[in-house]
Amino acid sequence: MHLMHLSARHIVVGFLVAGCSNPPVQTVPIGPSTASPSPAPARPVAAARSTRSAASFRTATATIRDAAGIRVGDATFTDSYAGLIIAGSVEGLGIGAHGIHIHDVGKCDAPFTTAGGHFNPEKRKHGFRNPEGHHLGDLPNIDVPASGRLRFEFLVPDVSLGGENGLLGGNGAALVIHSTRDDFLTDPAGNSGARLACGVIVAG
Repeated sequence: MHLMHLSARHIVVGFLVAGCSNPPVQTVPIGPSTASPSPAPARPVAAARSTRSAASFRTATATIRDAAGIRVGDATFTDSYAGLIIAGSVEGLGIGAHGIHIHDVGKCDAPFTTAGGHFNPEKRKHGFRNPEGHHLGDLPNIDVPASGRLRFEFLVPDVSLGGENGLLGGNGAALVIHSTRDDFLTDPAGNSGARLACGVIVAG
């Protein structure tokens, strides 16, 4: 297990390369500091349950396609007491690191500028390392191995499918993958290059 402590809040990322039975897990920071502060106490489960009920939890999916309309991946979105769980897989994007973000418009017409900017209801700057950040739609990079296939999983605090900071209201939302890695600092998108693939997030 590889741990990087850059803040007290974390997204958990798991990925499975084809043929591996025991996928490694990374804990990826989502706060602005590059220091190593002591973790803040976890919010009691009872407190979280007092504001949300299991009956309000929803699910959604996204089919991820490249600019030619070819399907290159899928993702599922599931509400939980801890935040939004995003699990998915990609193939054929090219090996190496790619920025991946939640965008605030549910429309994926190539070259995917129709997906708008990052999901950012709190009007912050981009990047986990940005002192004025981060966007709620910011996610850790995905790193595609030599096999070209990758499974990933994120836990995104403070985001849900419905209600406050919900992705399915208004103009909807989309999951966008970029051509290069996100530097987690530069506004508005971490210098992560062109929008390589996109999937509209739909209920169910």
